[in-house]
Amino acid sequence: MNTVTTTTAPPDLTDPAFWAREDSHLVLRELRLRAPLWRLETETEGPLWCALSYALAGEVLGDANRFSSERGSLLGTGTDRAPAGAGKMMALTDPPRHRDLRGLVLPFFSKRKAAELTERVADLTRQVVRTALEAEETDFVRDISTAVPLTVMCDLLGVPDEDRDHVVHMCDRAFLGNTPEERAEAHQQLLPYLFSLGLRRQSDPRDDIISTLVTHTVNGRRLPLDEALLNCDNILVGGVQTVRHTATMAMLALTRHPHAWQAMREDGYDPELGVEELLRWTSVGLHVLRTARVDTELAGQRIRAGDRVVVWTPAANRDETEFEDPDRLRLDRTPNRHVAFGWGPHYCIGAPLARVELASLFGALTEAAERVEVLRPPVPNRSIINFGLDSLTVRLHARGGTD
Repeated sequence: MNTVTTTTAPPDLTDPAFWAREDSHLVLRELRLRAPLWRLETETEGPLWCALSYALAGEVLGDANRFSSERGSLLGTGTDRAPAGAGKMMALTDPPRHRDLRGLVLPFFSKRKAAELTERVADLTRQVVRTALEAEETDFVRDISTAVPLTVMCDLLGVPDEDRDHVVHMCDRAFLGNTPEERAEAHQQLLPYLFSLGLRRQSDPRDDIISTLVTHTVNGRRLPLDEALLNCDNILVGGVQTVRHTATMAMLALTRHPHAWQAMREDGYDPELGVEELLRWTSVGLHVLRTARVDTELAGQRIRAGDRVVVWTPAANRDETEFEDPDRLRLDRTPNRHVAFGWGPHYCIGAPLARVELASLFGALTEAAERVEVLRPPVPNRSIINFGLDSLTVRLHARGGTD
């Protein structure tokens, strides 16, 4: 039975400072080799079970009968208080309710829909890269990795053209504000706008996500407006943040691994394999939270109903039992069954679109730029939810340039 026998306490994985450490992956590997499941006592979140292996990630995330999402899918609400959207938002529901909600918007995120959006995404990425090339410097986070998915999500949600500048401004502050307080305030301003748009779409529906959620029924019952709009907000945040952080951290990694940047520019490069490796390598969604629904066992440990189990994605995605040479960035890695998009019923609904956006973005970058130069130290976002940056100031050097 593989249990924790060491008396050495693990570091507090709920402290953002841990994820800012250069050696965080090495620490996680040492912990995982000693035991795949750790009991962690924290001041803000109480006791947690920390799953660090690939196998445990699949077991916990794939079994909604034993592990529930309704008490929260992310840390940050403390030990006893359920999130406000529990049982209402897709991210905070269990089957069959989760399946019903997901089914409403799935057509907007299918592989077929993502393929239809390929040219639109390509136009956007070429535009932002062209603008960046003309500038002396650019903030990769604001001007590139956020701009593309935000525009695409506005398209899918159904934000009218005349509202775009206002919504983009609110989202910029919500995602990129200087302080957590500023970001929270901007986010609260976004919700009334979505409410207003939802009311308009109830009487004048279009072919978009907001119209679908405010007019369609689930099991013969129309969703309450607040419930529909909580899901719109969740879709907007998820659709922007995943691509924003992955693209940014991937760009930073490519500046530190010039062999990989060069490989992306060669004729034999497979963008599908490359994107999967960048997703695995960056693992920007740091964790997924579940709550045990019943008394059960995990990695030889007794888990009681109500215990909270956290799957730490970066640890699972560098598990040497699943990935050969996991600490090496290999853009031709195959197979690559990473869990960057989760696993099981809550597998990221926007994964096909995110893959299209990432492939298009790095395709446009490598086609137009000889290299990308980091001008100032990156500004980390200091979070236990997303592994990312608040700012990455770069200069794109054009192909065929004189510098």
